[in-house]
Amino acid sequence: MKLADFVITYLAEAGIDKMFVVSGAANAYLIDAFTRTDKTQYVATMHEQAAGFAAEGYAKIKGLPGVAIATSGPGGMNLVTPIGNCYYDSVPAIFITGQINSEFLRSDPSIRQVGFQETDIVAIVSPITKYAKLIARPEDIKYELEKAMFFATNGRPGPVLLDIPQNFQKVEVDPEKMVGFDAEAVRGAYDIAMVDKKIDELLSDLQQSKRPVMLIGGGVGIAHAQALLQRVGRMLKIPVFPTWNALDVVPSDYEYYGGRVGTYGGRGRNFGLQNSDLLLAVGSRISGRITGGNLKTFARAAKKYVVDVDPALVQKKLQQVPFDVSILCDARIFLERLEKKLTGIALPDVSSWTNRVLEWKDKYDPVRPEFFASHEHVNPYAFMRILSQEMQARDILVADCGGNIVTGNHAFETKNGQRYITNNGNSPMGFSFCGAMGAWFASDKKQNVVCIIGDGGFTMNIQEVQTLRTYGIKVKTFIMNNHMYGIIRAFQETNVEGRYEASGPKGYVTPDFVKIVDAYGISARRLTGNDEARKMIQEALAYDGPLICDVDCGDWYAYEPRVFGWATPIEDMYPYLPRDEFRTNMIIEPVEGWENPPLPGGDAKIEKTETHE
Repeated sequence: MKLADFVITYLAEAGIDKMFVVSGAANAYLIDAFTRTDKTQYVATMHEQAAGFAAEGYAKIKGLPGVAIATSGPGGMNLVTPIGNCYYDSVPAIFITGQINSEFLRSDPSIRQVGFQETDIVAIVSPITKYAKLIARPEDIKYELEKAMFFATNGRPGPVLLDIPQNFQKVEVDPEKMVGFDAEAVRGAYDIAMVDKKIDELLSDLQQSKRPVMLIGGGVGIAHAQALLQRVGRMLKIPVFPTWNALDVVPSDYEYYGGRVGTYGGRGRNFGLQNSDLLLAVGSRISGRITGGNLKTFARAAKKYVVDVDPALVQKKLQQVPFDVSILCDARIFLERLEKKLTGIALPDVSSWTNRVLEWKDKYDPVRPEFFASHEHVNPYAFMRILSQEMQARDILVADCGGNIVTGNHAFETKNGQRYITNNGNSPMGFSFCGAMGAWFASDKKQNVVCIIGDGGFTMNIQEVQTLRTYGIKVKTFIMNNHMYGIIRAFQETNVEGRYEASGPKGYVTPDFVKIVDAYGISARRLTGNDEARKMIQEALAYDGPLICDVDCGDWYAYEPRVFGWATPIEDMYPYLPRDEFRTNMIIEPVEGWENPPLPGGDAKIEKTETHE
């Protein structure tokens, strides 16, 4: 069989039934190989970046590596952003690039270029892949492909890239005579005895704890341990907080769900984390999005445990917030062993603490009643809350970045069984429209796939409306249109005295999306007021086909509550609670010097704050 046929057949037999491609001369033989198998199909997007984003969405829903195939030179370079997406969000993905004929490859790095569209894509993506390799000989393809698959899916998952010269793709190879990759020779093993010893220490601390909590990251979802985690939470009966990558792992209707935390969390919701005396974090790196800039104030009274599969993230020296106990282990294995040890153990009754945290979560809902009032524009917080009420438990929501992900994560309440995905580590504009297409292909087509995206993000990959039409992809897309780069405008307001350069209307103006979508032959809608939001959402979800709705949010960019300034603890957010209520809610001592912090927009200087773009 031809080498190209071997590659596509191997991936197909791994269960990957859709691969995302843009055709070119250097990958033409690879794409031609699809004509000789009925086990998989290609999906031709309009841009390589879109193919990569779609592969990521496919992987997150399917649980198998996503695959994107591009040509040499600019084709491969257009994959760099989605490769970064998969690297930072730990998504298993296989990126394949065609390369120019091997005889025209430069013989020395000092030579800039020999062949037309020759690019050393391996060197470019090496820092953001788990493994990247130029195929040097056709007979190496079995070894390199099996090795790439192993690295993509084992340990902390991530992207790999294989660069295959064009002339090698048509070479005849014999799979029986090629040497494969010996995964067992390199497969690491966890020190289970040490894991058990640290679980025993954890159980001993739980016996003494009065305010324990769990913080759950995307690693639990990657390990397919959602149900297991929820069982453990019910045994512990303590508040469970998800990171943004785990909003469907710890859904909003889970009985011990404590709310979303961090710099764009919720005022009362951060109280639970900050007042804890024992914190167990599983499958999450503890980033500035969670801790805020004042690292010393994060869960400052708690003994902190962290469980992670990445050896680097359990090194105290490399942790932004040094944890007291670090456990190197796969999330599923850890939770299985913890569940077994919890069986038959009587733990102290902390129900009064748990109930208090759940009361804070409900009392300080970021979605306020006045957001639903009749108005000529749509309030994005009200819209996202209504959308969460109307979507079903098996539906899939794919969200973008910037302001629309803040409003979504504040307001959208997940149901058990629902999927809610985005890209948080790299967070590029335009991901969700293409990621939703990949998610739709990975779904069983019996549930709705909904895309939420900003006006800025939609313009980044607007050409993929054609892909919707070509393949009849029944994604429902809501463009949260505030006619600006809202999160950037908020940053400019806080940090550069309100000089709104290149964020709209100066330097950035939105087109008429309804007219553009109509030109592609896709059903388009326009929503202009709060009163019609629920009706429009219901119609869109019931529509049998792709639909795009332009949701006019006026000039809304008040993404609140949020932390202002890097000296601010995350329990102290703007809009601020009344000081007496704040002190009542804080069980531990407030941070010295922040009894009366400065308000944004006042005379006091506000330190620079982090944004999502």
